[in-house]
Amino acid sequence: MNMQPQFETPREVIVISKILADLVRTLELIESDIAAEEELAKISDRSHARHPMLAKSLIERRDNIKMTIAALEERERAQHEQAATAA
Repeated sequence: MNMQPQFETPREVIVISKILADLVRTLELIESDIAAEEELAKISDRSHARHPMLAKSLIERRDNIKMTIAALEERERAQHEQAATAA
């Protein structure tokens, strides 16, 4: 059962595009923060016991945002295909 809402109006497609842009910008900021934390600790090996906890947390958050971006891009692509076949 698909529980995700369908984006059928042009406004909804625009909203998704804006959300995607915001998520990409957030992703860039998080990656910058991860690099800064690793630079500060001088440890970039994520399996190292002293790898910064904040960096580990940010990495998990970054990975979740990447999955969200991929899902939204897929939905956006499907919407464009649906609109093209309807026209």
